[in-house]
Amino acid sequence: MNKDKIPVWSLMLALVLLIAVLFSANLLLGSVSIPLNEVINICIGNESDNRIWTNIVLKSRMPQAITALTAGAGLAVSGLLMQTVFRNPLADPSVLGVSSGASMGVAFVVLLSGSLGGVALSSLGIIGELALTVASIAGALAVMALIAFVSQKVRGNVTLLIMGVMIGYIANAIIGVLKFFSVEEDIKAYVIWGLGSFSRVSGNQIMPFVCTMAVLLPLSFLLVKTLNLLLLGDSYARNLGLNLKRARLLVISCSGALVAIVTAYCGPIAFLGLAVPHLCKGLFRTSDHKVLMPASLLVGAAMALTCNIIARMPGFEGALPVNSVTALIGAPVVMSVIFKKNKGDANE
Repeated sequence: MNKDKIPVWSLMLALVLLIAVLFSANLLLGSVSIPLNEVINICIGNESDNRIWTNIVLKSRMPQAITALTAGAGLAVSGLLMQTVFRNPLADPSVLGVSSGASMGVAFVVLLSGSLGGVALSSLGIIGELALTVASIAGALAVMALIAFVSQKVRGNVTLLIMGVMIGYIANAIIGVLKFFSVEEDIKAYVIWGLGSFSRVSGNQIMPFVCTMAVLLPLSFLLVKTLNLLLLGDSYARNLGLNLKRARLLVISCSGALVAIVTAYCGPIAFLGLAVPHLCKGLFRTSDHKVLMPASLLVGAAMALTCNIIARMPGFEGALPVNSVTALIGAPVVMSVIFKKNKGDANE
């Protein structure tokens, strides 16, 4: 037993060190070249001769790195929760329509602001960003409440999964109608929001975002025992005293809350929640959530930091859409892990 634990904890330590390296790289790399000693001085609070460098590190790169780390961890844990409760390897945080609900909330605010109010929300600055956040949370919570209600009325996970997909389709249909009647400027603002970005969280927003995630992530770890019981099957879990409806509601609510907050502040970030659990299962070769939960948190943070570096490559003006980067990195990772797993099963 001890021999099995050594590689697990060594991998965990390696992931922590990798996150530290990637976080430092996020502060150092960018379209503006800043010397390493200047970055260190700025981070430890020393005055820098170049005020522009100080603003770039403290007001742009630092918030982006913290946001990427936190959002990546939240999406990865949420994806693991979804894949476990539905016992479906293709389940991800958006499978129940929570992301679509958040997008619908933003669509109502963004796409109707120009049509009804005559003023595009994208031109309102901080007020516009705050409105986006509130609308996204409201839309996600509305869908979560609907899913929670449905989960108490249906028995099978497959039925609930189908209901979630249908809710997502309805939300996307409403968004399509809103786009049709909206002005071009509002549609462009909505499309940009839908591409996802870790740079949207800054200033006064970073603290409530990080604090909320710092509460939700530890709460999700309280579900480890429940998740391990769900892996055994409904009949066995019920015989061990698990209330399946209550357990399913808790897991779905926790996962939905994580997705809602990340989507509200960063936009819909795709693929991390789907890819990371597969990567963790391939790395640690276990289905025990005592290992997979912290592993998903660390790997999700590392992947998000990597994607953020690629999205704003040195020498590249502006930033690439985060969703494009996450898919380009995540898809090959999942494919390689599944290929190796199937190859191993065939050899056995």
